[in-house]
Formats: sequence, structure tokens, C-alpha cells
Amino acid sequence: MTTLADVTPEQLRAFVSHEARLLDEQRLEEWNALFAPGGWYWLPASPACTDPLREASHLYDDDLLRRVKIARLVHPAAHSQQPRGRCHRLLQESDVLQRDATGNRFELRTPFIYTELRASRTVMLPGVAWHQLVVHQGALRIALKRVDLLHADEALPAIEFYV
Repeated sequence: MTTLADVTPEQLRAFVSHEARLLDEQRLEEWNALFAPGGWYWLPASPACTDPLREASHLYDDDLLRRVKIARLVHPAAHSQQPRGRCHRLLQESDVLQRDATGNRFELRTPFIYTELRASRTVMLPGVAWHQLVVHQGALRIALKRVDLLHADEALPAIEFYV
């Protein structure tokens, strides 16, 4: 990618698919590298949440928190990963809601079903992922990923991986 104006809707959709694949394959360090400096991963406790600093969230992770969680997940002695869990995301095609090359802002909405298998127990969670992407040093990066789970405001099972 050479300039912001070169970013196509197809590239934006491909980025979201690539991100999901990295998560499914548990290539977590590579996934974390997709975030822009100062990028956030947000899992609000209700789809109605508008401010992660004033309202409850299941997760609101910056780079440091993502790195800590990733280190815990990949550690051989991680109790929650005995046996190692697996996950899969089934994505609908992303809707490109905003493609503003001038403002370096791209926004996508992607409905999904997340499935996690751990210790013979399957958890399925439907939701919508919202990606705010920017171009940083010539590559698309995540400024904010917000995940609105259908069940966000109900008691959730223990989820080990990033959704």
C-alpha cells in the first residue's frame, strides 16, 4: 500500500479476514502487531456502552494489557490452557461504513459467530465487530476494535481468547 487513497474496500475486508485468521490460528503476537500505536481492543459489557472509561467493560485492552494476556495464554504452564483451547470465527462480509483517506479513518462492521472449544466444552457467541482502521507506516492498523456480543449484558462464560 503506497498512499491512503490507494486503500480499497477489498483491502479493508481482507484485513479483517486476516485478523480473524491470526486469532483462529492463535498467532497472537502477529495479531497484536496489527494494532496502531495507541490502539485499543474493547469488549463492552453492554451494546449500549458509549464510553469505556465511564461504563463497565469486559475488556478494554491497550498494548500492555494485550501483551500480558498473550504471554499468559502462550505460557506452557497456563492452567486455563490445559488442555489447549481452540477457537474459530465465522464472519459475514464486512460492511465498509467509512472510507476517509483524507482523514486516515476507515470503519467496518462485521457480524460474526465466535466458537471456542476448551476441555470438551463448546461456547458459541454471536456478535458484531467494529474496526476503526488507520494507515500507519504504509500499512493498515487497528486504532480500535470494538466487539459487541449479543450476550454482553448477561453472565458470560469464561472466555479465554480474544473474540
